[in-house]
Amino acid sequence: MPHDAPTLDLLSLLPEEWRALLTPHLDPARTAALAEFVAGEYATQTVFPPVEDLFSAYRLCGPGQTRVLILGQDPYHKAGQAHGLSFSVREGVSVPPSLRNVFKELTEDLGVAKPRSGNLDGWAAQGVLLLNSVLTVRQATPGSHANKGWEEFTDATIRALDALDQRVVFLLWGGYARKKAALVTNPQHVVLEAGHPSPMNPRGFLGSRPFSATNKALADAGLPTIDWERSAG
Repeated sequence: MPHDAPTLDLLSLLPEEWRALLTPHLDPARTAALAEFVAGEYATQTVFPPVEDLFSAYRLCGPGQTRVLILGQDPYHKAGQAHGLSFSVREGVSVPPSLRNVFKELTEDLGVAKPRSGNLDGWAAQGVLLLNSVLTVRQATPGSHANKGWEEFTDATIRALDALDQRVVFLLWGGYARKKAALVTNPQHVVLEAGHPSPMNPRGFLGSRPFSATNKALADAGLPTIDWERSAG
């Protein structure tokens, strides 16, 4: 690698607790190759989310807090949308179609009002880890950062959560996310699968009632439930 090539130490950007949990599950050479790729993309392309938001999900939801994982695929690829939380957009940004379906299901499942904002910081603050399988994407090019090493990174996150003593509810929406169910082997955890909330697949997700099922699974383990109405932090 040339001396003037951009560098990015991914593990140093992670909060310390997460770094300690993930490191045993990561291959150092693969992680270094991923870091080199991501650094090069940020240096030469328009990449989302902004680098300062890369690990927002981990910063807002520590491993000891995590009670729920919602796994997305890769970040939104249009300007101003992705900010490091799966399915979430910043305050004031138009709610994307998949998130509209998530909110539609929320209102039908729990009988609550539709959240006024697509910012899901409020879920993260309550212990919902909003993670994408691939954490970066090139502008207007969905899937452009797939198969570069992020999958191993997020698989390591699932394995680390699987090893925790406290119950975690894994919400796996869509074929891609559902493949990750095999990583959850600890019987105290709960895996809830459904179709992706994309409008192209509405029947696979709508009617799945994930929010009430999650809260039941948490309550059954003696854990506090999630106030799903509180989306914006």
